[in-house]
Amino acid sequence: MAGRGTSPGAAAEEDVVALLMRRHEEIRERFDAVEAAAGDDGRRAAFRRLVRLVTAHETAEEEVVHPYARGAVEGGEEIVAARLEEERRTGEALLRLESMDCAGPGRAAFLREFAALREEAEAHARAEERYEFPPLEAGGDPGWRRAMARAVRAAESAAPARPYPAAVPDGEDTGAGPFAAVVDRARDARHGEGL
Repeated sequence: MAGRGTSPGAAAEEDVVALLMRRHEEIRERFDAVEAAAGDDGRRAAFRRLVRLVTAHETAEEEVVHPYARGAVEGGEEIVAARLEEERRTGEALLRLESMDCAGPGRAAFLREFAALREEAEAHARAEERYEFPPLEAGGDPGWRRAMARAVRAAESAAPARPYPAAVPDGEDTGAGPFAAVVDRARDARHGEGL
């Protein structure tokens, strides 16, 4: 999942904080793409791409970043608990939005809920950037931070294509992510969908 302007080799050597900040920027761009999309099909396709990116990013943070932050950040348990609650709400909002009419008669309701989700996602990103990312940047040597980036990319590649908030009660890791990823990839292959 190398971003625009980043070669696969450069991404392999990327620092974890640079990768996470780039993902936040990519998510902002995907929100913009949904808002700017024309027609029913264009908005649905742009929204599906946003859902996949957000789900992969949040999965990687839950599997790699949050466990580190719990022990490395003063008050880490509380900080991570707040981020997990935000991520749970984001997953629920994405699922609600998936079931809504994003164009046509339901467009106004979709756009209202979508705007609220965007605002919450921005606040969530700012909280991570303020509380979780600085200890990652300060922790370990550059090789360790590159290894963390590789772990984040591996978690993203194994993430489900859509959120499963009910599968993870109260932020507990149930292992549902990898199973959900297999189900999603099979469904997407059947329907000819890609990232």
